[in-house]
Amino acid sequence: MATPSRSPYKQVLDGEWIKPRHRGWKMACCDCGLVHTVNLKVIEGRVYLQPTRDNRATAAKRRYKLRDHSSHR
Repeated sequence: MATPSRSPYKQVLDGEWIKPRHRGWKMACCDCGLVHTVNLKVIEGRVYLQPTRDNRATAAKRRYKLRDHSSHR
């Protein structure tokens, strides 16, 4: 049985389709921990993305990643 993650980010498999929220959706890279807030809108059937780097969430994600890995040594 896997231990539940305390991370606020949903783990998504590479290539997996997801249904994000329209506003304020946060996306984090599992390799480097960079976090973006992504807003979506549809105009005349076309989807537009507005990614914005979230420096505060990135710092928190990277601190959590460092703490998580250091406890396994």
